[in-house]
Amino acid sequence: MMFCRVKGILGWGAAAAIAITAFAAPQAAVAAGMGYAVVPTTTIYPGETVSGGQLQEVEVTNPNLRGDYAKSIRQVEGMISKRTLLPGRTISVSALREPFTVTRGSSIRLIFTLGAMTISAAGSPLEDGMTGQLVRVRNMDSGVIVSGTVLADGTIHVAAK
Repeated sequence: MMFCRVKGILGWGAAAAIAITAFAAPQAAVAAGMGYAVVPTTTIYPGETVSGGQLQEVEVTNPNLRGDYAKSIRQVEGMISKRTLLPGRTISVSALREPFTVTRGSSIRLIFTLGAMTISAAGSPLEDGMTGQLVRVRNMDSGVIVSGTVLADGTIHVAAK
């Protein structure tokens, strides 16, 4: 906080105008479309699934706040935290990831399609994978390791070489 000497009645008027402007600036920032930010109400640790009960939407009053922070609870709910999220701090979208569709060591279905022919086999992923990600998988019948793309239903589509 800064103090200054004010001389005369005009000086007091200018000081009052500055004080009112400083007080009204945060409200003007929200009115100017700064919007909302999502902050945790409790500490969320890495690997934890973020639930709506742990979050709160607050008005953005800092005009210097930039970046990829989450703006709605819907954007964050169900995601997995990559690092510790502290209460009252904005949540960076880069600090979150989608949950894995397939997990390492689980039993999944491998699908290979060539024209009208479709071959299906049991497999086990050698790494965790999200939808659309390329992962290595062991064919349980032959023991051969192949690579494929994870589909939303938890199956893995193997492409021809």
